[in-house]
Amino acid sequence: MKLNELSDNAGATKKRKRVGRGPGSGTGKMGGRGIKGQKSRSGVAINGYEGGQMPLYQRLPKRGFNKPNRKAYAVVNLGLIQKFVDAKKIDAKKAITEDALIESGLVRRKKDGIRVLAKGDVTAKLNIEVTGASKSAIEAVEKAGGSLTVAAPVAETSEA
Repeated sequence: MKLNELSDNAGATKKRKRVGRGPGSGTGKMGGRGIKGQKSRSGVAINGYEGGQMPLYQRLPKRGFNKPNRKAYAVVNLGLIQKFVDAKKIDAKKAITEDALIESGLVRRKKDGIRVLAKGDVTAKLNIEVTGASKSAIEAVEKAGGSLTVAAPVAETSEA
């Protein structure tokens, strides 16, 4: 096969529709836009407008609630911590704090705290101190002979 013999699969490419190029083209004069009206003009996009019919986004019931003061945690899996320990980016002999996780590059930023989840397996004896952890993560670390301490996040006290 040579470069000049290469071609696309049949139906893979389509010719561009050339609008407004005379009556013989089938899309001449008004270019498929109909006569007059807002949509025949250029620069008009009416998103969600259904010609006076109640739009879909208004017909559907509204559900749910987004808590404005919810906590966002940076999530770390146990398997990743183990991987960083094996790569000697985290010192397993010292306590693994949130600051140590950020320093190693495993977590980008602390957010409202760091939460450890149990994906992956732990073989090293680790002493982890974080804001949150799943029950299965705590069990997995203790099974490997380490400890996972969950420290309550420092809440902002408001004096009333």
